[in-house]
Formats: sequence, C-alpha cells, structure tokens
Amino acid sequence: MPRSESDGADVDQKPRARKIARRLARAYPDAVCALHHEGPFQLLAATILSAQCTDERVNAVTPTLFARYPTPLKLGQAAQADVEQIIHSLGFFRAKAASLRGMAQKLVANFDGHVPRTVDELVSLPGVGRKTANVVLGVCFGVATGVVVDTHVRRISNLLGLSAASTPERIEADLMRLLPQHEWIDFSHRLIHHGRRICVARRPRCTECPVLALCPRVGLPALSR
Repeated sequence: MPRSESDGADVDQKPRARKIARRLARAYPDAVCALHHEGPFQLLAATILSAQCTDERVNAVTPTLFARYPTPLKLGQAAQADVEQIIHSLGFFRAKAASLRGMAQKLVANFDGHVPRTVDELVSLPGVGRKTANVVLGVCFGVATGVVVDTHVRRISNLLGLSAASTPERIEADLMRLLPQHEWIDFSHRLIHHGRRICVARRPRCTECPVLALCPRVGLPALSR
C-alpha cells in the first residue's frame, strides 16, 4: 500500500478511530454487503458491475445474468452482445460486459473455474481492482486484506477526519493504519450503511448520528444550536 500524507497523525488518531468503529458496530451490528450473491463467482461479477453504479441497480440485473450464465465457463462462452443486452441499464455496460467475459474466461483458463483467494491473483483478472478483490476476499472468505473504499467510505472518512486524502488508495492506507486488522472488513460495511441511512451526502442527519461526538464534520457548516 502507498504511504499516506497523514502518516504522522496516526498515533493521535488511533484511539478515536477505534471508538468510532465501536459505535458503528453498536449502531449497525448486522451491516453486510448489499450486493445480492450466492458464492464468490457471483459476488465477483456483481462487484465488477457495481463500478460507478448503485447496488440496487446491479441487484436488478444480476438475477437474469446468473440464471443465464451460472458458471464461469458459461459466462466466458457468452456472446458480448448477449451480456450487453442483460446489463444494458447499467453505466459503461459495454466495458463491463467485456470485463465479465474476460474475467470468466481467465477463471477457467488459469484457476480451474474457481475464484482465487489472494489479492494478486484476483487483480490479474479483467475488470478487477484492489477494491473488488477486498470485497470478495472479505465477504466470501473472511480474509482481511484491506478496507473497501467506495464513495461512502471515501466521503465519510474525510468528514470524520480519519483521512485527508482524496484517492481511494491513500484513504485505505490511512484506515488500515488506524484500525486493527480484524475491523477492516466490517468497518467498511458499517460506514457504507451509515452513509445510506444517516450521513447522506446532500442532507446529512448529523443530530441523529451515533458518532457525532467524535466527528469534527470536516467541510460542513457548524450545527445550529
């Protein structure tokens, strides 16, 4: 992982970061991955589709996709136009269809049709970056290789003052240093859940926030008294 611009603040930030993690755990004890899936292959495909797209929209098309192509072999043999037709309602559907087919073909050719269990192997697949690898390893295999940084995690980590970075890679590096490894998987799920329920981008409901007392609300106006 790259080093962060905020490395020097780690010692001071760790206790507050862990308090935030504990409060989020109490507020959202059952927060899980919102992408519907059955097994690593389906989650891998769904996460590829989720790039710059809501989970709800992905969940609307994956039942048809997985019914038609239930295995890497079948998806890899699918015609590009057929996959595009199924996922047409999603953004960048042509590129995503190509990534899905390429991912499936490489699973069959290089991994005997099985989803690998290391970051390096996963990111060797078309359409798979570190975020997708972290999602699959954490959710399906319980392997904490990093912190998933989506738009919610990126925005709220800045608001909470846990990272001043602007790129997912640097934000992830900050969070990995601030939190114990056993928190990495659940923390991102809970922060995403928090972003959808309370810390909404356009209208954050700060007075209802379970971590308000620990939040400097970076970039937001002062709360009216």
